[in-house]
Amino acid sequence: MAFQETFKALSDPTRRAILDLLKSGARTAGEIGSRFDMTGATVSHHLSVLREAGLISDERRGKYIYYELNLSILDEITGWIAGLKGDKSDEK
Repeated sequence: MAFQETFKALSDPTRRAILDLLKSGARTAGEIGSRFDMTGATVSHHLSVLREAGLISDERRGKYIYYELNLSILDEITGWIAGLKGDKSDEK
């Protein structure tokens, strides 16, 4: 996993808000964009950064592209962070 791209993507509050929105399920770019006061091009840029970081995936369904959370990468991130705590029982 490329942590640099992942954490760069997570550093932006709009991208974090998009991830929060996708917790409830897959959405189209239009549905995502309707929640923010920004152009479609800006929404597309944020989605591209999130996709390149592996945080979301996209799937064409008919004439729409749906975006959803990539839970496997989120599991990797939380596992890595949890591993930073180490096994405290070894310190006794």
